[in-house]
Amino acid sequence: MAPPARAPSMRREAALWAEERLLVGVDEVGRGPLAGPVVAAAVVFPVRSRRVRGVRDSKELPAAKRRKLAERIRNRALAIGVGAASTREIDRLNIRRATALAMRRAVLRACRNADIPHSTPSVLPEPFTILLDGLPMPELGMPHEALVDGDALCYSVAAAGVVAKTVRDELMCRLARRHPAYGWDSNMGYATAEHREAIAASGATAHHRFSFEPVSQLSLDLTTI
Repeated sequence: MAPPARAPSMRREAALWAEERLLVGVDEVGRGPLAGPVVAAAVVFPVRSRRVRGVRDSKELPAAKRRKLAERIRNRALAIGVGAASTREIDRLNIRRATALAMRRAVLRACRNADIPHSTPSVLPEPFTILLDGLPMPELGMPHEALVDGDALCYSVAAAGVVAKTVRDELMCRLARRHPAYGWDSNMGYATAEHREAIAASGATAHHRFSFEPVSQLSLDLTTI
Protein backbone atom coordinates (compact mmCIF):
# COMPACT_ATOMS: atom_id res chain seq x y z
CA MET A 1 0.00 0.00 0.00
CA ALA A 2 1.37 3.43 -0.98
CA PRO A 3 2.04 5.84 1.90
CA PRO A 4 -0.47 8.70 2.26
CA ALA A 5 0.40 11.86 0.35
CA ARG A 6 1.98 14.62 2.36
CA ALA A 7 -0.16 17.66 3.11
CA PRO A 8 0.57 20.66 0.87
CA SER A 9 3.06 23.08 2.39
CA MET A 10 2.28 26.55 3.78
CA ARG A 11 5.88 27.67 3.20
CA ARG A 12 4.97 30.11 0.42
CA GLU A 13 2.15 31.64 2.44
CA ALA A 14 4.42 32.11 5.47
CA ALA A 15 7.15 33.77 3.38
CA LEU A 16 4.69 36.28 1.92
CA TRP A 17 3.00 36.95 5.25
CA ALA A 18 6.41 37.88 6.65
CA GLU A 19 6.55 40.57 3.92
CA GLU A 20 2.98 41.73 4.67
CA ARG A 21 1.74 40.25 1.43
CA LEU A 22 -1.04 37.78 0.67
CA LEU A 23 -0.94 34.69 -1.55
CA VAL A 24 -3.73 34.16 -4.05
CA GLY A 25 -3.80 30.43 -4.72
CA VAL A 26 -5.46 29.60 -8.06
CA ASP A 27 -6.52 26.28 -9.55
CA GLU A 28 -8.96 25.15 -12.21
CA VAL A 29 -11.09 22.11 -12.89
CA GLY A 30 -12.59 20.95 -16.15
CA ARG A 31 -10.08 21.52 -18.92
CA GLY A 32 -10.51 18.02 -20.35
CA PRO A 33 -14.25 17.17 -20.32
CA LEU A 34 -16.45 17.06 -23.39
CA ALA A 35 -19.21 19.03 -21.64
CA GLY A 36 -19.66 21.76 -19.08
CA PRO A 37 -17.68 24.88 -18.26
CA VAL A 38 -14.13 25.18 -17.04
CA VAL A 39 -14.21 26.49 -13.46
CA ALA A 40 -11.44 28.23 -11.52
CA ALA A 41 -11.18 29.30 -7.92
CA ALA A 42 -8.89 31.77 -6.18
CA VAL A 43 -8.39 31.50 -2.43
CA VAL A 44 -6.73 34.03 -0.11
CA PHE A 45 -6.06 33.12 3.50
CA PRO A 46 -5.48 35.76 6.18
CA VAL A 47 -2.04 36.26 7.70
CA ARG A 48 -1.09 33.46 10.10
CA SER A 49 -4.23 31.54 9.23
CA ARG A 50 -4.52 28.08 10.74
CA ARG A 51 -4.50 25.16 8.32
CA VAL A 52 -7.77 23.45 7.42
CA ARG A 53 -6.79 19.86 8.13
CA GLY A 54 -7.31 17.47 5.26
CA VAL A 55 -6.82 19.94 2.42
CA ARG A 56 -4.87 18.36 -0.41
CA ASP A 57 -5.08 17.76 -4.16
CA SER A 58 -8.83 17.64 -4.85
CA LYS A 59 -8.41 14.58 -7.10
CA GLU A 60 -7.34 12.53 -4.05
CA LEU A 61 -10.49 13.33 -2.05
CA PRO A 62 -13.85 11.54 -2.07
CA ALA A 63 -16.76 13.81 -2.94
CA ALA A 64 -18.33 13.92 0.53
CA LYS A 65 -15.06 14.88 2.20
CA ARG A 66 -14.33 17.45 -0.50
CA ARG A 67 -17.67 19.17 0.09
CA LYS A 68 -17.01 19.40 3.84
CA LEU A 69 -13.54 20.77 3.25
CA ALA A 70 -14.86 23.36 0.78
CA GLU A 71 -17.22 24.67 3.46
CA ARG A 72 -14.42 24.85 6.02
CA ILE A 73 -12.17 26.64 3.52
CA ARG A 74 -14.92 29.22 2.90
CA ASN A 75 -15.22 29.80 6.64
CA ARG A 76 -11.46 30.16 7.15
CA ALA A 77 -10.45 32.17 4.04
CA LEU A 78 -10.09 35.92 3.88
CA ALA A 79 -11.57 35.86 0.38
CA ILE A 80 -12.63 33.41 -2.28
CA GLY A 81 -13.44 34.05 -5.91
CA VAL A 82 -14.92 31.57 -8.37
CA GLY A 83 -14.90 32.14 -12.12
CA ALA A 84 -16.00 30.08 -15.08
CA ALA A 85 -15.81 30.08 -18.84
CA SER A 86 -18.80 28.66 -20.66
CA THR A 87 -18.80 26.05 -23.39
CA ARG A 88 -19.47 28.83 -25.92
CA GLU A 89 -16.42 30.72 -24.68
CA ILE A 90 -14.36 27.51 -24.82
CA ASP A 91 -15.43 26.92 -28.42
CA ARG A 92 -14.80 30.54 -29.38
CA LEU A 93 -11.50 31.13 -27.60
CA ASN A 94 -10.00 27.58 -27.26
CA ILE A 95 -9.64 25.79 -23.94
CA ARG A 96 -6.35 27.41 -22.90
CA ARG A 97 -7.57 30.98 -23.32
CA ALA A 98 -10.93 30.10 -21.76
CA THR A 99 -9.13 28.63 -18.76
CA ALA A 100 -7.15 31.84 -18.38
CA LEU A 101 -10.41 33.80 -18.57
CA ALA A 102 -11.97 31.69 -15.81
CA MET A 103 -8.86 32.17 -13.65
CA ARG A 104 -8.87 35.92 -14.26
CA ARG A 105 -12.52 36.17 -13.22
CA ALA A 106 -11.79 34.14 -10.09
CA VAL A 107 -8.81 36.30 -9.10
CA LEU A 108 -10.64 39.58 -9.60
CA ARG A 109 -13.62 38.36 -7.60
CA ALA A 110 -11.35 37.24 -4.77
CA CYS A 111 -9.70 40.65 -4.83
CA ARG A 112 -13.06 42.40 -4.62
CA ASN A 113 -14.24 40.05 -1.89
CA ALA A 114 -11.13 40.90 0.14
CA ASP A 115 -12.24 44.56 0.14
CA ILE A 116 -8.91 45.72 -1.25
CA PRO A 117 -9.53 47.91 -4.31
CA HIS A 118 -7.49 47.53 -7.50
CA SER A 119 -6.71 50.27 -9.96
CA THR A 120 -7.01 48.42 -13.26
CA PRO A 121 -8.19 44.94 -14.28
CA SER A 122 -4.62 43.92 -15.15
CA VAL A 123 -2.77 45.20 -12.09
CA LEU A 124 -3.45 43.76 -8.65
CA PRO A 125 -2.81 45.83 -5.53
CA GLU A 126 0.53 45.46 -3.82
CA PRO A 127 -0.52 42.95 -1.12
CA PHE A 128 -1.27 40.16 -3.59
CA THR A 129 0.95 37.54 -5.24
CA ILE A 130 -0.82 35.12 -7.59
CA LEU A 131 0.29 31.49 -7.71
CA LEU A 132 -1.20 29.24 -10.40
CA ASP A 133 -1.19 25.48 -10.51
CA GLY A 134 0.77 24.29 -13.53
CA LEU A 135 2.85 26.30 -16.00
CA PRO A 136 2.88 30.07 -16.51
CA MET A 137 -0.14 31.38 -18.42
CA PRO A 138 0.55 34.72 -20.14
CA GLU A 139 -3.08 34.76 -21.28
CA LEU A 140 -4.08 35.56 -17.69
CA GLY A 141 -2.96 39.14 -18.30
CA MET A 142 -1.69 39.61 -14.75
CA PRO A 143 1.73 39.14 -13.14
CA HIS A 144 1.83 35.70 -11.57
CA GLU A 145 3.96 32.77 -10.56
CA ALA A 146 3.28 29.15 -11.49
CA LEU A 147 4.03 25.87 -9.75
CA VAL A 148 3.81 22.47 -11.41
CA ASP A 149 1.79 20.15 -9.17
CA GLY A 150 0.87 23.21 -7.15
CA ASP A 151 -2.30 21.55 -5.87
CA ALA A 152 -0.10 18.90 -4.22
CA LEU A 153 2.61 21.28 -3.02
CA CYS A 154 0.98 24.55 -1.95
CA TYR A 155 -1.82 24.78 0.59
CA SER A 156 -3.64 27.77 -0.95
CA VAL A 157 -3.56 26.25 -4.44
CA ALA A 158 -4.86 22.95 -3.07
CA ALA A 159 -7.66 24.81 -1.30
CA ALA A 160 -8.57 26.56 -4.56
CA GLY A 161 -8.71 23.17 -6.30
CA VAL A 162 -11.07 21.80 -3.65
CA VAL A 163 -13.41 24.79 -4.05
CA ALA A 164 -13.29 24.72 -7.86
CA LYS A 165 -14.01 20.99 -8.10
CA THR A 166 -16.84 21.20 -5.56
CA VAL A 167 -18.50 24.03 -7.51
CA ARG A 168 -18.10 22.34 -10.88
CA ASP A 169 -19.27 18.92 -9.69
CA GLU A 170 -22.40 20.48 -8.19
CA LEU A 171 -23.10 22.28 -11.46
CA MET A 172 -22.68 19.10 -13.51
CA CYS A 173 -25.02 17.22 -11.16
CA ARG A 174 -27.66 19.92 -11.69
CA LEU A 175 -27.20 19.73 -15.45
CA ALA A 176 -27.49 15.92 -15.25
CA ARG A 177 -31.04 16.24 -13.93
CA ARG A 178 -31.96 18.10 -17.12
CA HIS A 179 -29.97 15.80 -19.43
CA PRO A 180 -29.97 12.39 -17.69
CA ALA A 181 -28.82 10.35 -20.71
CA TYR A 182 -25.21 11.54 -20.51
CA GLY A 183 -24.38 10.47 -16.95
CA TRP A 184 -22.92 13.83 -15.94
CA ASP A 185 -23.69 13.18 -12.27
CA SER A 186 -21.01 10.47 -12.33
CA ASN A 187 -18.65 11.32 -15.22
CA MET A 188 -18.77 15.12 -14.72
CA GLY A 189 -18.67 15.60 -18.48
CA TYR A 190 -15.53 13.56 -19.11
CA ALA A 191 -15.24 11.24 -22.11
CA THR A 192 -16.37 7.98 -20.53
CA ALA A 193 -17.77 5.23 -22.71
CA GLU A 194 -21.26 5.96 -21.36
CA HIS A 195 -20.95 9.62 -22.26
CA ARG A 196 -19.60 9.01 -25.76
CA GLU A 197 -22.30 6.42 -26.46
CA ALA A 198 -24.99 8.90 -25.37
CA ILE A 199 -23.62 11.56 -27.73
CA ALA A 200 -23.55 9.04 -30.56
CA ALA A 201 -27.14 7.99 -29.82
CA SER A 202 -28.77 11.33 -29.01
CA GLY A 203 -26.43 14.02 -30.29
CA ALA A 204 -24.77 16.83 -28.40
CA THR A 205 -26.45 19.44 -26.19
CA ALA A 206 -25.78 23.15 -25.81
CA HIS A 207 -23.53 22.20 -22.88
CA HIS A 208 -21.14 20.18 -25.05
CA ARG A 209 -17.87 21.55 -26.42
CA PHE A 210 -18.19 21.35 -30.19
CA SER A 211 -14.57 22.39 -30.66
CA PHE A 212 -13.49 19.12 -29.01
CA GLU A 213 -12.98 16.48 -31.69
CA PRO A 214 -14.92 13.64 -29.98
CA VAL A 215 -18.05 15.82 -29.78
CA SER A 216 -17.82 17.16 -33.31
CA GLN A 217 -17.03 13.74 -34.75
CA LEU A 218 -19.76 11.89 -32.84
CA SER A 219 -22.30 14.56 -33.75
CA LEU A 220 -21.23 14.35 -37.39
CA ASP A 221 -21.56 10.56 -37.34
CA LEU A 222 -25.11 10.93 -36.02
CA THR A 223 -26.14 13.22 -38.88
CA THR A 224 -24.89 10.74 -41.47
CA ILE A 225 -26.93 7.80 -40.16
